[in-house]
Amino acid sequence: MSGWLVGIGKVQGHTIMLKPQEYLTYRGGLGQWSWLLHRVTGVGVFVFLLVHIVDTALIGWGPDLYNRAMALYRNPAFRVGEVLLAGAVLYHALNGIRVVIVDFWPAATAFHKKLVYAVAGVFALIYIPTAIYMLDFLLK
Repeated sequence: MSGWLVGIGKVQGHTIMLKPQEYLTYRGGLGQWSWLLHRVTGVGVFVFLLVHIVDTALIGWGPDLYNRAMALYRNPAFRVGEVLLAGAVLYHALNGIRVVIVDFWPAATAFHKKLVYAVAGVFALIYIPTAIYMLDFLLK
């Protein structure tokens, strides 16, 4: 029974047990990957908003503390983080539009893959030049 300890469940009234590699292997297609990326970018944007609320609230403890916190954002690591944040917001918005299209127009599921590729294409067309512009400070 070794190797059969993970993934115990019931299917049509029968108890089944899966090997760990069967349980942990992800077999998702484009839809699942876009779902996962949508969730990850959503959490990233949410965390940024929480940090932004906290750093803005620092003004209540005086301008010196606030200015020291704002100086952190001039650090190159934070500036690269801004580029990643812009990508997260852009992907989340574009994929959100795709989700709305599929939700409100069920016939769109017939060309679901094309919509995922369209999101990727529009993302690349907008994000790549934007990221290059935002990262220009690294080249100087």
